[in-house]
Amino acid sequence: YLDRVELIQEKPDARPLKKFERSITFEQASFRYPGAPEGFLLHEINLEVNAGEIVALVGPSGAGKTTLANLVPRFYDVTSGSVRVDGTDVRDLKLDDLRSKVSVVAQDTFLFNDTVAANIAYGRKKVKPEEVRGAARSALAEEFILRMPEGYDTLIGERGQKLSGGQRQRLAIARALLKNSPILILDEATSHLDTQS
Repeated sequence: YLDRVELIQEKPDARPLKKFERSITFEQASFRYPGAPEGFLLHEINLEVNAGEIVALVGPSGAGKTTLANLVPRFYDVTSGSVRVDGTDVRDLKLDDLRSKVSVVAQDTFLFNDTVAANIAYGRKKVKPEEVRGAARSALAEEFILRMPEGYDTLIGERGQKLSGGQRQRLAIARALLKNSPILILDEATSHLDTQS
């Protein structure tokens, strides 16, 4: 596994992305999953999402909503056309820079057998407790966290097994809010939440 070659490679002359300012643009973007040449296909998608804009992609299961979202942080690359951030093809950007500008909250969240606070702060260095609490409040998670035996210090079990589906999703949303990326992708991230949440 460690010797496996990653499909997504950064170009030796990849450009930095200091900040996201204008838009994400799909230009004639097409995609086919590797190893499935006759399988799922996105064909010549044209879409522009401006900074500060909220866009909802709606459609039946299997229509390609998740696949389209996964093209932005380069979890996959388009097979033709391009995905551009502020006018630059994502394949020409440094991967760390690009992915630092994107937060993704998926329907199936991954949590660790650690405390609530550590799961919210995952991947962030030197996070202050008040920042973790602020993100939890914004994600409407603090109320249930404070009811837990040890509050933010409660261990939640492997993959968050001690939490409901909605509670897991709210922790994942809190994690994304704490990261505070300019691009936020919610991939059915509210499927387990009630209407108020």
